[in-house]
Amino acid sequence: MDNRTAKLLIIGSGPAGYTAAIYAARAGLSPVLYEGSQPGGQLTTTTEVENFPGFPSGCAGPQLMDDMRQQALRLGADLRWGNIVEADLASRPFRLVADDGLTIRSEAIVVATGASAKYLGIEGEEQFRGRGVSACATCDGFFFRGKRVAVVGGGDTAAEEATYLAGLAQRVFLIVRRDRLRASDAMQRRIAQNPKIEILYQHEAVRLEGDEQLRRAVLVSQRGTEAESLTTLEVDGFFLAIGHKPNTDLFPTLATDEGGYLRLFDGTQQTNIEGVFAAGDVCDPRYQQAITAAASGCRAALDAERFLAQKH
Repeated sequence: MDNRTAKLLIIGSGPAGYTAAIYAARAGLSPVLYEGSQPGGQLTTTTEVENFPGFPSGCAGPQLMDDMRQQALRLGADLRWGNIVEADLASRPFRLVADDGLTIRSEAIVVATGASAKYLGIEGEEQFRGRGVSACATCDGFFFRGKRVAVVGGGDTAAEEATYLAGLAQRVFLIVRRDRLRASDAMQRRIAQNPKIEILYQHEAVRLEGDEQLRRAVLVSQRGTEAESLTTLEVDGFFLAIGHKPNTDLFPTLATDEGGYLRLFDGTQQTNIEGVFAAGDVCDPRYQQAITAAASGCRAALDAERFLAQKH
């Protein structure tokens, strides 16, 4: 295969991308995968994964991603470090340009670029990421069993995360910038009925503090008023629930839903452009788990295999 052409190009290297590469390689498609600037994706920032099947004692996120990577390599996938910076989906084969200037033409594409959690950008947030700061309660809540945690957000996602954490933690503080929740009435009732959850209205986190681990969140209440004041909240965990941004800027011609996630068609991983498939969090506003991302990577590779078989 010429290094400037490919049957299948996979963009993204989380569970979805690596799984797609594994299946595509076994099918003899000789897939080329661009891993991006963070090979392995968000799971490489997670110290321990307890809920991925097949690991009864859990596993480290970076190790899980490296194992998937090595499996894809062993089966013959061509893994390349770097980013795709330009994608022309108007002509066939599709034309893509990598950040090293290499132009690649591919008959099919799997988009597995993921979704980036939105963070506040406050002091200490990056320092304690993976050491108390998380954007996924389902992923990391287990490690805060019996502890005090805070959740930031006022919508359904924040309410769901707070409710989930209340089943594990000793105390959950829901930090809401406004004077009311944006969550649905049903979720608000659920929050109100849970004695472990305390809502802090008109509060914003401005700084996170600790040593090796997060210990405190500094909040400001009634910002911009004469009554503005600082509060220190003793917490072991700080969960962001203010949404995700799908990484789709490279593909303006692909159809998205109201949240910006890629739309899928006909019960497959097919996007609105024939031969372009999507997998993982970039097309999943609901679950966003490693196992569901891997499953969709499998589906995308199988769909791509069928598509390519019909073309030849």
